[in-house]
Amino acid sequence: MNKKWAAKRLTINLTSSEAEKLEKYCSKTGRPATDVIRELIRSLAIEEVQNAS
Repeated sequence: MNKKWAAKRLTINLTSSEAEKLEKYCSKTGRPATDVIRELIRSLAIEEVQNAS
């Protein structure tokens, strides 16, 4: 495994509809789920969450 990505490993529980939606998106775009999830995490607006606390 590439050590660059070995910093943290997560296991997530998805509902069947969430898993299906992710699978369909990945199939349609040809992208692996890990890439899609990483992109979504990177797009999170941390500043807005901190200000709301």
